[in-house]
Amino acid sequence: MADEATGNGSLEESPADPAQAQQLIVNAQYIKDLSFENPRAPQSLMQAGAQPAVEVNVDVKAQNLGPETFEVVLTINASAKTAIDTLFLLELSFGAVVTIRNVPQDMLPAVVLIETPRLMFPFARNIVADATRDGGFPPLMINPIDFAELLRRNQAAAPPGMPSI
Repeated sequence: MADEATGNGSLEESPADPAQAQQLIVNAQYIKDLSFENPRAPQSLMQAGAQPAVEVNVDVKAQNLGPETFEVVLTINASAKTAIDTLFLLELSFGAVVTIRNVPQDMLPAVVLIETPRLMFPFARNIVADATRDGGFPPLMINPIDFAELLRRNQAAAPPGMPSI
């Protein structure tokens, strides 16, 4: 007899008691804030020349909304500049409300600040690409992000005694 696939295409065995399974449920994803500026349009769109310098900064923040519910906000700031002009500035705050169940307390920061933004990133990346394309530029395709390394850097830069999630 063939293995039966679940609704998500997974063939993994489920635990004997499904109520005890670790769960990360994405309840909602949304644009919290989006800003695109093209300060020198239309001149910036007519210029041909050297490739602009593109800078991308990413941050992840989370807040507890309830016993098992968190809001995670992935913030992406991007800019493109030539030697003399700023071509565009983009700021995106992309949020998600997630429910996390049956995860040990010591693993909670990793699930909230690594796994959740990893799931959110493709959607945020698409918004950035569409906004830059709609702004008259080639779509900005952000490379994949190592959210584990981002968390390590943020924890190293945090003041001692600063609580995590």
